[in-house]
Amino acid sequence: MTPDQLRAALREVPDPEWLEAALRQVAVDPTAIERLFPGVGRRCGRGPLPELPGWTADDAARVLLLTALPSGQAAHAEALYRQGDAAEKRAVLRALPLLPIGAAGVPLLHDAIRTNDTRLVAAALGPYAGHLDPASWRQAVLKCVFMDVPLAVVADLDQRADGELAAMLAGLAAERQAAGRSMPADATGLLDQLTAREA
Repeated sequence: MTPDQLRAALREVPDPEWLEAALRQVAVDPTAIERLFPGVGRRCGRGPLPELPGWTADDAARVLLLTALPSGQAAHAEALYRQGDAAEKRAVLRALPLLPIGAAGVPLLHDAIRTNDTRLVAAALGPYAGHLDPASWRQAVLKCVFMDVPLAVVADLDQRADGELAAMLAGLAAERQAAGRSMPADATGLLDQLTAREA
């Protein structure tokens, strides 16, 4: 996802002038983002964006605001996450791959993965999850299975899935079978694929 794609998808927001003014303001005064961020849903709407499946207008507008911050000001993202509601937290998580922060946002991923909010867990496993260490990443994938979060949200799943993840999934499948419960189809498919790869 790029800022240009987000801008294109936001052509029809209810108040495009407000968004453009907000982007200019944040570029000049980074502290303004703390005041503007919570009002994005009201000004730009919260509806789905047909051009960006899984994204809403407020997601995209908030991510744009974060990318408008001057270089070196991305630390505002952590404050916005810590103070924000679920929608604001999700937008910060989605913005992380576009911000010049290296691995500094990893604590936010850990926080999101500990929650029981499926939207936050899904957002945490986007492209920025490449910064998670292998053990944390595997646990996060397993949490998706527990919470019925579609594995399609996990960035680079095919490349990162390994024998250890297969063993964890097999253990979970055995537990569920013993309890008379089934595994989600995508998790079963991944386990089959990993088992075939390891054979």
